[in-house]
Amino acid sequence: MQADDVIQKFRETGALLEGHFVLTSGLHSAVYLQCALVLQHPLVAAEFARAIADHFRTQNISTVASPAIGGIIIGHEVARALDARFIWTERQDGAMVLRRGFTVSPGEKFLVVEDVITTGGSTRETVATLQASGAEVIGAASIIDRSDGQAVVGVPRIALGTLKVAAVDPAVCELCQQGTPAIKPGSRKVQKS
Repeated sequence: MQADDVIQKFRETGALLEGHFVLTSGLHSAVYLQCALVLQHPLVAAEFARAIADHFRTQNISTVASPAIGGIIIGHEVARALDARFIWTERQDGAMVLRRGFTVSPGEKFLVVEDVITTGGSTRETVATLQASGAEVIGAASIIDRSDGQAVVGVPRIALGTLKVAAVDPAVCELCQQGTPAIKPGSRKVQKS
């Protein structure tokens, strides 16, 4: 699967949005990738997952982990493609943790999978949580890398598609300065900037 094919799937499903958005990181952007709109199609999710899995087939991954909630669908599909177990991390009191009875065995080989990486924060926190539990994190992957390859997550990583999309602090956001309301996708709430 070529990067252009991935971006085209986002366009075809209406998952590539343009406007004024507040990202999970708190940064603002004129472009938002609403992965739920592309991943609602199981055949597309499976196609993305097989492409990610192909990068890691020879690395004996036993478990795939994803940060909730955005990475759960693609992470699960990658685990299926690798015939691996799947778990996820989630935030509790501001920290990324394993819950729901998920456990890690010492030396267990993990792949961390996310839908979109912007700053790499959620992936980096998931990697750290797994490593603190004794896991060996082999790598990380995402469908889209919004950082144009700049995000560092502490392990080698790949992305099916890479975009160079500005994500800026609200204090220097031109759209905020123009008075354009910012929307936090998924919540449908307008942020006062």
